[in-house]
Amino acid sequence: MDFGRVLTAMATPIDSFGQVDFPKIDELVDHLVNNGSDGLVVAGTTGESATLSFDEKVKVWERTVYAADGRVPVLAGSGTNGTQESLELSLLAQNAGVDGLMLVVPYYNKPNQEGLYLHFKTIAEKVDVPIMVYNVPGRTVVRLNPETIVLLSEIPNIAAVKEATGDLSAMAEIIEGASDDFNVYTGDDHLTYPTYAIGGRGVVSVSSHVAGKTMQEMLDLFDQGDIKKAAAIHRKLVPVCKGMFIAPSPAPIKEALKRKGLDVGGVRLPMVPLTKEEETFIHNLVDDL
Repeated sequence: MDFGRVLTAMATPIDSFGQVDFPKIDELVDHLVNNGSDGLVVAGTTGESATLSFDEKVKVWERTVYAADGRVPVLAGSGTNGTQESLELSLLAQNAGVDGLMLVVPYYNKPNQEGLYLHFKTIAEKVDVPIMVYNVPGRTVVRLNPETIVLLSEIPNIAAVKEATGDLSAMAEIIEGASDDFNVYTGDDHLTYPTYAIGGRGVVSVSSHVAGKTMQEMLDLFDQGDIKKAAAIHRKLVPVCKGMFIAPSPAPIKEALKRKGLDVGGVRLPMVPLTKEEETFIHNLVDDL
């Protein structure tokens, strides 16, 4: 399955009582669909998966599927650091009606490459929806090596990887070696353009909450052969993309959305709100978009 070029790692709206704001999910989904998002990745890192209960995750997936109403694919962030638990959560996500799953590399327990391969293979053989593998060693400690990703690409319903290593040479190796129907996405917004230029499919993005249309314009220009204009947009977007990580995510992108007129609330502990200085920095960034 082709999920599209610009997938948004969707923030989870939180109300003033610290509870998931389900009506606000509807507003956020409409905003994203109308502003450049080809697909939505829900209850991943940006969606504060670490502080959502299983029950909350299922309800967030159900509400997002309802709000999306078939307009864009919805992927569920259903991975944990245990294979059995990840499978159970993935089956719940599948039953919630999602179009795909994003499974993070198991964190904390530091499996080797064989264990990582078997983890994803085991889940893939027991679910019916396509899987995106999420390789983010900065958060998981262990890295899924390119050769392991290439092997995983041969499993029929492992459809893509979100490669958040920041390593373009590794991405090139994966693109070159993986099966023809396997898609490579960067998980680093500022690498969207170079990833696309070497044959990647696109990005799983945080910045697309507020810059989705601009990102799509950049990729359209590249497809049309206008490399100079596409590269100019890339250079304009780089500080925006990096600025969304001046503090632990998703606090910056939630502030950016608020500045643009869509208040999706704050963050749950142990994440904390931005300082006044950080808020001003974010405002200055997004006011230019």
